[in-house]
Amino acid sequence: MTMAEISAKEVKELRDRTGAGMMDAKRALQEAGGDMAKAEEILKTRGLASAAKRADRSAGAGRVDAYVHFNNLVGVLIEVNCETDFTANTEEFKQLVKDIALHIATPSAPRYVTREEVPGEELENERRIFEAQARELGKPDNVIPNIVEGKLKAFYEETVLLDQPYVKDDSKTIQGLLDELSAKVGEKLVVRRFVRYRVGEETG
Repeated sequence: MTMAEISAKEVKELRDRTGAGMMDAKRALQEAGGDMAKAEEILKTRGLASAAKRADRSAGAGRVDAYVHFNNLVGVLIEVNCETDFTANTEEFKQLVKDIALHIATPSAPRYVTREEVPGEELENERRIFEAQARELGKPDNVIPNIVEGKLKAFYEETVLLDQPYVKDDSKTIQGLLDELSAKVGEKLVVRRFVRYRVGEETG
């Protein structure tokens, strides 16, 4: 399919679905031979690759938001950063912040934003426990490291926000949500910090 055979309507549809620029959408449709789903996948792949390149950029704008659960027993205060005030004021970014705050308020109850925030002492303690459990079950020495790594992955999913499956769509992680919008807006997006309050509990 040539560029002339790709209609403006198709380009608009792909832009609406992905948030990509006009020329990027047209090129993706060309590359995909007019296949809308394939073109969307091409743009997504390129967008996520671009997100990785943005990792070193500064995210100095953003929003602080609050969420209180319907039962008034759990509340969340969260800061999510982006690169520009323009993006911070878009409805998509505002919704992303609210969605992540809601996720934190659910029983998923993360304690850290990233893996790097987990104290080394806590991580080593968990590693020792997982290794001891594997030995008690009589697992061979050569498979114990793999078992421990698998259990550490589950530990991160339980405690680290970015590793957790999103409560509204468990096919995505919270990091995946950030990457999706980052690909659309072309900016670095970062969950800077959060505090989760529950009636009767001490905050971390």
